[in-house]
Amino acid sequence: MASSSGTKGDGGRLPRPPSRKMTGIPTMMAELQHEENLAADSELVPSSLASIAPILRVANEIEEDNPRVAYLCRFYAFEKAHKMDPTSSGRGVRQFKTYLLHRLEKEEDETMHQLGKNDPQEMQLYYLKFYVENVKDGEHTKKPEEMAKIYQIATVLYDVLRTVVTDPKKIGDEIHRYAKEVERKREQYEHYNILPLYAVGVKPAIMELPEIKVALNAIRNVGNLHMPRVHLTSDVPDNMTQERNKSVNDILDWLTSLFGFQKGNVANQREHLILLLANMDVRKMSDEDYTELKSDTVKQLMDKVFKNYRSWCKYLRHESHLRFPQGFDRQQLELVYISLYLLIWGEASNIRFMPECICYIFHNMAHEVYGFLFGNVHPVSGGTYQTAAPDEENFLRTVIFPIYQVLRKEVKRNKGGMASHSTWRNYDDLNEYFWSPRCFRLGWPMDPSADFFIHSDEIVIANERPNQVTSGKRKPKTNFVEFRTFWHLYRSFDRMWIFFIMAFQAMVIIGWNSGSLLGLFDEDVFRSVLSIFITSAFLNFLQAALDIILSFSAWRSLKITQILRYILKFGVAAFWTVVLPIGYSSSVQNPTGLIKFFNSWARDWQDQSFYNYAVAIYLIPNILAALLFFLPPLRKSMERSNLRIVTLIMWWAQPKLYVGRGMHEDFLSLLRYTLFWIMLLISKLAFSYFVEILPLIQPTKIILDLHVDNYQWHEFFPNVTHNIGVVIAIWAPIVLVYFMDTQIWYAIFSTLFGGVQGAFSHLGEIRTLGMLRSRFESVPRAFSRTLDPLSNQYAETKHHVEHNAETKHHDESEERKNIAKFSQVWNEFIYSMRTEDLISNRDRDLLLVPYSSGDVSVVQWPPFLLASKIPIALDMAKDFKRKDDEELFRKIKADDYMYSAVIECYETIRHIIIGLLEDEADRRIVESICSEVEISIQQKEFLNEFRMGGLPSLSNKLEKFLRILGQQQLTENDDAAAHKSQIINILQDTIEIITKDVMVNGHDIFEKSHQHSQDVLNIKKEQRFEKINLGLTRNKSWKEKIVRLFLLLTEKESAINVPTNLEARRRITFFANSLFMNMPCAPKIRDMLSFSILTPYYKEDVLYSDEELNKENEDGISILFYLQKIYPDEWTNCIERLSENKDEMKDEELRKWVSYRGQTLSRTVRGMMYHRMALRLQYFLEFSGDDAIFNGYRTWESSVGQQKAEALASLKFTYVVSCQLYGTQKKSSDARDQSCYTNILKLMITYPSLRVAYIDEREETVNGRPQKAYFSVLVKGGERLDEEIYRIKLPGPPTEIGEGKPENQNHAIIFTRGEALQTIDMNQDNYFEEAYKMRNVLEELIKHRRKERKPTILGLREHIFTGSVSSLAWFMSNQETSFVTIGQRVLATPLRVRFHYGHPDIFDRIFHITRGGISKASKIINLSEDIFAGFNSTLRGGCITHHEYIQVGKGRDVGMNQISAFEAKVSNGNGEQTLSRDVYRLGRRFDFYRMLSFYFTTVGFYFSSMVTVLIVYVFLYGRLYMVMSGLEGEILQSPGIHQSKALEEALATQSIFQLGLLLVLPMVMEIGLEKGFRTALGDFIIMQLQLASVFFTFQLGTKAHYYGRTILHGGSKYRATGRGFVVFHAKFADNYRLYSRSHFVKGLELLILLVLYEVYGESYRSSSLYLFVTWSMWFLVASWLFAPFIFNPSGFDWQKTVDDWTDWKRWMGNRGGIGIHPDKSWESWWDGEQEHLKCTNIIGRVLEIILAFRFFIFQYGIVYHLDIAHRSKNILVYLLSWLVMVTALLVLKVCK
Repeated sequence: MASSSGTKGDGGRLPRPPSRKMTGIPTMMAELQHEENLAADSELVPSSLASIAPILRVANEIEEDNPRVAYLCRFYAFEKAHKMDPTSSGRGVRQFKTYLLHRLEKEEDETMHQLGKNDPQEMQLYYLKFYVENVKDGEHTKKPEEMAKIYQIATVLYDVLRTVVTDPKKIGDEIHRYAKEVERKREQYEHYNILPLYAVGVKPAIMELPEIKVALNAIRNVGNLHMPRVHLTSDVPDNMTQERNKSVNDILDWLTSLFGFQKGNVANQREHLILLLANMDVRKMSDEDYTELKSDTVKQLMDKVFKNYRSWCKYLRHESHLRFPQGFDRQQLELVYISLYLLIWGEASNIRFMPECICYIFHNMAHEVYGFLFGNVHPVSGGTYQTAAPDEENFLRTVIFPIYQVLRKEVKRNKGGMASHSTWRNYDDLNEYFWSPRCFRLGWPMDPSADFFIHSDEIVIANERPNQVTSGKRKPKTNFVEFRTFWHLYRSFDRMWIFFIMAFQAMVIIGWNSGSLLGLFDEDVFRSVLSIFITSAFLNFLQAALDIILSFSAWRSLKITQILRYILKFGVAAFWTVVLPIGYSSSVQNPTGLIKFFNSWARDWQDQSFYNYAVAIYLIPNILAALLFFLPPLRKSMERSNLRIVTLIMWWAQPKLYVGRGMHEDFLSLLRYTLFWIMLLISKLAFSYFVEILPLIQPTKIILDLHVDNYQWHEFFPNVTHNIGVVIAIWAPIVLVYFMDTQIWYAIFSTLFGGVQGAFSHLGEIRTLGMLRSRFESVPRAFSRTLDPLSNQYAETKHHVEHNAETKHHDESEERKNIAKFSQVWNEFIYSMRTEDLISNRDRDLLLVPYSSGDVSVVQWPPFLLASKIPIALDMAKDFKRKDDEELFRKIKADDYMYSAVIECYETIRHIIIGLLEDEADRRIVESICSEVEISIQQKEFLNEFRMGGLPSLSNKLEKFLRILGQQQLTENDDAAAHKSQIINILQDTIEIITKDVMVNGHDIFEKSHQHSQDVLNIKKEQRFEKINLGLTRNKSWKEKIVRLFLLLTEKESAINVPTNLEARRRITFFANSLFMNMPCAPKIRDMLSFSILTPYYKEDVLYSDEELNKENEDGISILFYLQKIYPDEWTNCIERLSENKDEMKDEELRKWVSYRGQTLSRTVRGMMYHRMALRLQYFLEFSGDDAIFNGYRTWESSVGQQKAEALASLKFTYVVSCQLYGTQKKSSDARDQSCYTNILKLMITYPSLRVAYIDEREETVNGRPQKAYFSVLVKGGERLDEEIYRIKLPGPPTEIGEGKPENQNHAIIFTRGEALQTIDMNQDNYFEEAYKMRNVLEELIKHRRKERKPTILGLREHIFTGSVSSLAWFMSNQETSFVTIGQRVLATPLRVRFHYGHPDIFDRIFHITRGGISKASKIINLSEDIFAGFNSTLRGGCITHHEYIQVGKGRDVGMNQISAFEAKVSNGNGEQTLSRDVYRLGRRFDFYRMLSFYFTTVGFYFSSMVTVLIVYVFLYGRLYMVMSGLEGEILQSPGIHQSKALEEALATQSIFQLGLLLVLPMVMEIGLEKGFRTALGDFIIMQLQLASVFFTFQLGTKAHYYGRTILHGGSKYRATGRGFVVFHAKFADNYRLYSRSHFVKGLELLILLVLYEVYGESYRSSSLYLFVTWSMWFLVASWLFAPFIFNPSGFDWQKTVDDWTDWKRWMGNRGGIGIHPDKSWESWWDGEQEHLKCTNIIGRVLEIILAFRFFIFQYGIVYHLDIAHRSKNILVYLLSWLVMVTALLVLKVCK
């Protein structure tokens, strides 16, 4: 084996390898995963040995070329690994070295020398050979990516050569020269992302684009930038400074020399900046070739990047450090500032979630830059600017790492989500530290002893586990504290609650005093109604008290002015709670009780108008707010103003905060949502008054006057008058309904408004194939108007040109060209559906549109539109008895499609036959026949010259002719001759039918055609038409013509229903319909906004394996079999496609077919890559000539054009998948992880433009100790493996700080490009036709609007593609579809409260990367991370819109348990939102009506769901109290109650709302809009028959349980729902664990309540209303108890039931303990279920105990009804029952 010890040895052979003793490797052989795959060893290198991976890759690359050299490379890698870790202490090092040694021992004897006699000679000769063949002339012939790989191989080979040849003198001079050349040029050929900036030689087309050149020149302009004076130590060579100056190639290098940014970060942001400048500069640029940036390009980018920074400076009243001295190149300095910000942002890691922290860092570093450039004085020290040469981790180590450490230490206080939010500072708290001028106390460089850093360290007490963090003096929360309490709902939305409470009070007063609304005009009633302001004062006092209590933990971080404001607010509120009651009491005549007490205080105030004056003064702030409400521009400017006088005025109205200022909409938008809510509130209050409140007034009065003394139990307060308990029991559910039913009214009004708005948006105008056929003629024009930028320009200029014959001809040619362009897009759309197996080959042929109609005088429509037109025309002509040509032609022309089909058939047949004939005489015969036809038509003698009866036989013969002609040419000569003879015979028969059976004077044709050739007249008829050219049939365009003509002649009515696949129909109709919707016109491809797509991926399925496909469940059902039954037509299409492509790997294609129907990453990547296909096609249509367009996109052969198309696609589109664990999966021994890695690698190789970002974990030795280091890495696909592009070191593990998904997005966002960013989840899909509309929707970000405000997030609609998987999936699909369409449509307009609800929204990328990113990531509180991006965008002045002319596919959970886990996760998230500062600030900063919209569309929906369940509890416990106490029987026997059914009717009203049927209204409306209302009604009925109501009622319980529990106790966590197909039976134990606490226990409790109410109650024995009152409750109980079994596959199979019972008993009997999984033991599961109670606060524990006391009501009531003490009602009876129960328990315990 080779060795580095020298070359001496036997025959030049190297000595044996180091002994096992020397290497420290154990004798045991450790098997490495996939050892048989020898190419994989380079990817399995342990992280601590990462530097040897390139060596092993080189070995694998040259293995086939020279195995001996590959062996030497591996040996060199082994020796290097041994030197790096001699003791093999690193993770996985020992096993890897053992594996490598085993392989080296094997290869030493197997590999032979090929070029030399020994290893040194072999190595040198191979190096020379490799250099000459690959490096020498490669730069002139090879692409940069190929050269990068070659130079890497050459570098490694030279390193190995120097190790093998130990004496440098024995290495030839030529080799040394070559090696120096390689070293010098290597940096020019590093792996690149999009732009090979330093490559020489053959450059990709993208580097030749003028916009790239001018952007690159701009950042390379460093002429005016002084090189820093580097303080060098004495041991540094003199040429170091020169080398450093040489390395400054551009502005980013110059900044790096100042601050020490990482190499990977600099390279990444260099490309990022160049692409930003290029894309912004080229927009609207008329000159195709230009040499410098436009003057406003950099300024425009500067304004966008620094808008938040400038706002921050103004807010803190600090001067911006964006300074531009006179006489300096302003553009250069602007680029310096932009580059500096991007470099800071690119390396900030988790600090990117803290935008104002980044502003602070930039503020100080920009000051340093300015001081260096213009003062040559260090801004901190004041001395001459000299610095030690900063290493490339200087910025990370000195700036980012200290802040990251603060984050990390604070997160440890979170205790894995178990600690209260109030005990630790999250991202928002730390970022908001920089909203105060005190942040400047940090200094620069930052002072480690500053208050930001102190009190953040862990204080680990002795004998305490390290993860148990305790704190001494903890830093306070900043501005807000997230306490767990329902009072947050009142605090955030106090205006709403005050309004509803005051309205309720007023309605009760009016109903009580008069019963009519006109009673309000009565003086006494009006005076009583005025008491609502006293209620308002007390509620405001409550709000002020809550502000103090809930924010007290943050007081140490507040300004004194904010604290003063809280105290004054509290004092003023307290003042009004005293003054208003006193004033009111003074205005009441004959006062009694409490009013008399207050009246004695006010006896000196005799003027009864005092209360009115007091109310008027009290209302002054509200009146001023109302005035400002109607002047939104004034309110907006006042809130955003930093003038001290304005700040002072606004100080009372709202606390001074950096965000949430000036969020008011324009007046028109305000008017829209104000009218929406005024109408809604009028309807809601009228309904509440007349249906809920008024019917209860009279019974309440009667009950209050009744005296009851005959109780059925021991009454503790028998002397309480007016039966207050009964009144509470009756009114409590009605009051809850009153507060909840606004949600129902919102559902109704949003349905109506959304339906009308959708209709006006042209939704559903084309929803069936029939509608499509009727409007297809206008589809190309609509396409040209919306999707073809060149047609738009032509349409605009056409109005200014004088119309004449020439322009008319030009219009016709332009129209023909537009149709040709449409056909390119339409056909690619159809081909994409065929590739996806949605349509068959027949469907494809029927749907395709010919590219060019140059051979035909009419427009060639798709055959599916022309189906049966030819047969109908033939029948019409055959049966036509008259001899009037005009009548026949009028009938044919009446149907445009029929006329087109007839003309096309005639002209195409003529063209085909003439083209086939070689003999000129034969051609003249055919031409003569055609001439006769045309002359007869012109002379209107067609019916006289031709017999129509012969047409059917002619049609049959032509069908046979075309069928044989379309068959593939046979290879054997005999068969080919027979095939040709057959065609000749049919052709001759066809001509004979025409001349004899169809033409009246057909025999004259031959004579006229051959009158100049006497010889031909003597030839027999049979010898004519024998010379034909079958070579034409091999031409692709000829084949298409033949296929099309055959379809036109043969297809009957069946083609009308093409395509048969429902998904294909939906996509076709939606695409056609979207062309008529209001979308911006498409810009030219170079003018469009550039964009990126980012997909976060964790460890979900990438591509299903063969094992997963064929694995059968207990019923023998596999996923493949399941999908074959669900998608039978698509499976048939797949088999048809595979049978045509013999070369394709069947197993691989089957895996793809299944994976593309699941929720897999491969499906998502395929869909997103349609964007690149669309961009290439758009380039073709814009830049190709007419000939190329008419020939078709698929025949495009211009290599230069294709390269430019790829270049523009790369310029405009980037796709990054953030595969967080890709590096771990690569090295994992787990089979599933290896499968994920392999499949992701295949995706990168299949799609070369796909980029994968991941977090790499490596071991590094620091001060002799191993430490973990973390990196953000970007890779792309190479030939066989991935290639690393950028590597940026992180300050620590990023995902430990916040929630996993947003952290995963955040680490990868630096690798995205462009001005827009679309977030796509990995359960989404995309379609080619929708990708084509992407540039249209991107125009929404920049198009001119009435107001200056432009959108910052574009919401897109989704299509839920999992609806066909199961009934539950269909329910979820319909529910989700209604939310992402009609729901979000109304949220955006008119309500203006749409946020970001997940993917696939499009972000204004620059806006969001400078304001905290596209999500929030604080642990637990930001569990629903997506919506917080919308909150953040809105709070920071953004605008969010919704657009429905484009759609993206999305998968949803398909099984009961998956759906419930998803609903639980969302409910947890909404519970956390309720506690968050974002919801509080939006609720407080929105105006009243927008606040209502915000509440009822976010947390209010979940609170209403919880209240709906609470109503059932309150009603039943109230009835239980009445029944058990005997009060109900006594009251109903009262004559006043008995004679009136008002009480029963009032009680019945609340049950209406428990049905929840009104909540499906949006679903029905949207289906009706898009599919027709008959279909909607049918779907609704089918859903009910499939028990959709049971499902939705069950999910109501899920929402209520998890939302309430989250607010009370916490316990929120990310729940992996799983996105696979549910083809298995869930065991009862699984269902019990999932639903026991949330549904089963509650369902049983309600069941007992209902039974007791039925057994002991006598309220409705003679009334039919009893069933109506309790039916909905019985339905709810049944749904909660049985839904998991109803929707469980094989849920009622007897054998499975027995097995489930056995499994459940075993689980219940197992003991728990440490390490026992909840799936194995009831005890362990119970401990986990109660975990939230262990970490809840004292209030949560007390509330839980109080709620548990409700069960004692059962015992208390039943004991007295059992009559065990002979009707005694003494309390001793109850106590005796306790004695009996305790005795029974003791006896059982003793017996056990």
